[in-house]
Amino acid sequence: MKILVIGNGGREHAICWKIASEMKSGTLYAIPGNGGIGEIANLVDISADNLQEILSFARKEKIDFTIVGPEAPLSAGIVDLFTRKRMKIFGPNQKAASLESSKVWAKEFMSENNIPTGQFSVADNFIQAKKIVERSEFPVVIKFDGLAAGKGVSIATDVNQAISFLENIFEKQIFSSSNNRVVIEEYLTGEELSYLVITDGENFVPLAPARDYKKIFDGNKGPNTGGMGCYSPVPEFTLNLEKTIEKTIVIPTIKSLQKRSIDYSGVIYFGLMITQNGPMVLEYNVRFGDPETEVILPRMASNLLDVLQAAEERKLKHNMIRWKKEAAVDVVISSGGYPGKYEVGLLINGLDPVPENVTIFHAGTKRKGENFVTSGGRVLNVVGIGRTIREARVRAYEKVYTIFFKDMYFRKDIACFDQQT
Repeated sequence: MKILVIGNGGREHAICWKIASEMKSGTLYAIPGNGGIGEIANLVDISADNLQEILSFARKEKIDFTIVGPEAPLSAGIVDLFTRKRMKIFGPNQKAASLESSKVWAKEFMSENNIPTGQFSVADNFIQAKKIVERSEFPVVIKFDGLAAGKGVSIATDVNQAISFLENIFEKQIFSSSNNRVVIEEYLTGEELSYLVITDGENFVPLAPARDYKKIFDGNKGPNTGGMGCYSPVPEFTLNLEKTIEKTIVIPTIKSLQKRSIDYSGVIYFGLMITQNGPMVLEYNVRFGDPETEVILPRMASNLLDVLQAAEERKLKHNMIRWKKEAAVDVVISSGGYPGKYEVGLLINGLDPVPENVTIFHAGTKRKGENFVTSGGRVLNVVGIGRTIREARVRAYEKVYTIFFKDMYFRKDIACFDQQT
């Protein structure tokens, strides 16, 4: 069997790592992959945004099954393209991907279908947005409408900070020169939770819950990033909470998509805030989370490929996944300056040896001779596994402190809390 994974981050390394461990025969490919993925898969030097070239490669090599990691090719319609050529691919089609590619579309979808979320307004220009924030209560959340690699959100604590972010969007056009719509919404308080399901459009299978750290600095300060760390399981996650999430959010989302005749097969990532009034949706994503995938897949006892193929074939069953009891903690090592400007091509030292109960998923790396060098903002995911979150955290950080490259940075407070977990 020939399997293709599209993407080049830590999420895609984790997916390749899991599938490689399951494949008894066949060939695993990655487009374009990264240095770490190249250790377990055949790298193909094609951009993840070059949909036609990816399709041509898949047809030429007779790929049996393709898995899409990042959101950009999904939003660009890669699933539609493959489906028209009767090529099997895992992920939602372009219309379904609007849940992530347009924050405006997603918020209006939630509002129309009574899916719990914060109150919001939409602005199409700077003057309109400025008027909204000037009469808002602070803090207020401002979201760029389109894709922004996890960096298109600002939690503004005062009007000056809000206007500065709006100027970046509308005047400096830091995210897009064509789409400058924003969602301005109330700031919800509580504990964040990443809850993911795999669905075939009718049935769904929940994945293990996780909690990520979006801010760059310790204490959840500074600008948003793609994610600086993560852990799973989440101690306060209960069966009653899961039932509430499924009843009030997951099932209504899937049924509402069906009512709109949107055929959704793939992952739905629910970014939730667990408030005093119950779980509320902060955002939808239409793919595996990053860094959530790096802690979820090491805890999965079942065969990932079987589940993904069942979803694509519309044969999903609710109880298809078994989970290990161990906990996982991921500490992300980034380039200095991320999420702003950073240097690349820096030699990475100390990757070997990797102790038992630790896995390193590469994100922004390239192979250079016998060594690895940096090639992105988030460079490595160091994942510790343990009987408890505390034990997994210790193992992750012990390995982190053996790794070095110029100006490397990581948060010191991932999964640092007082519970005896």
